[in-house]
Amino acid sequence: MSSFLLCSKTQMNMKKFISIPIFSVLSLMGFVYYITVFIFIQDWTGLLTSPGLINSFIFTYLASLCLFSFAVCVLTDPGSVPSSYLPDFEESAGSDHDAKNSALQMKQCEKCSTYKPPRAHHCRVCRRCVLRMDHHCLWINNCVGYWNYKSFFVLVSYGTLASLYSTFIIVSCAIRKNWDFDGTLPLKIFYIICAVMMISLSSTLGTLLGWHVYLIIRNMTTIEYYEGIRAAWLARKSGQSYQHPFDISAYKNMTLVLGPNILKWAWPTSVGHLKDGLSFPTLRDTS
Repeated sequence: MSSFLLCSKTQMNMKKFISIPIFSVLSLMGFVYYITVFIFIQDWTGLLTSPGLINSFIFTYLASLCLFSFAVCVLTDPGSVPSSYLPDFEESAGSDHDAKNSALQMKQCEKCSTYKPPRAHHCRVCRRCVLRMDHHCLWINNCVGYWNYKSFFVLVSYGTLASLYSTFIIVSCAIRKNWDFDGTLPLKIFYIICAVMMISLSSTLGTLLGWHVYLIIRNMTTIEYYEGIRAAWLARKSGQSYQHPFDISAYKNMTLVLGPNILKWAWPTSVGHLKDGLSFPTLRDTS
């Protein structure tokens, strides 16, 4: 029975890859890898030379890490709320019965008709509440949440490095190339298209990486960032100041997401530091 359930779960996970956006991402990865290694490195130094072998190895290593991190993002469940979950009634609103009922209603998902832990949100695409939900990502056909946020961040990091490396190789190859012979127009167009594509990809991924570095340092999700804008506006309106309750210091914030061991920060499946995703340390706990 257990082997049957395991097989069914594996089949369900593999079905996540049957998606046009995921096919597009894999196709883009394959195209970038092919032109970088078999066209530009070959044309620049040759694959059988020492510089060619070194550059091919470095880029293949980065591409492999991108592919592995991508698979982890797709296959990892971001985290769902246990059916047995109940909020802490003691902390809901003290002893005031009406205030307590109001607080409990705020913790209840109208669509799921169940209680939500702190930082959990309902995903309209997945049709369920996701633990520490950041956003639903079309490109991985999955939500980015508590259990796969680190792999998503690592994926974006490796993707940025690989794109920048490919851009460097294309530009280096173009600089060293002799453009004086006839019949170079189609080749120039090809170089320009590839260079523009890689610069655009590097800029997009680099911007996304910078955004999530900011979120990790502040211990915020994308949803919480936009909620915080409104909360700060309401606080200023009433003459108060707002501070994100889960921001407990930059380094501690990073270790909560990436882990306490810096050597394991770059490995997408190193998530042994994560707990149940139902509770999180706050400023009040550390003060």
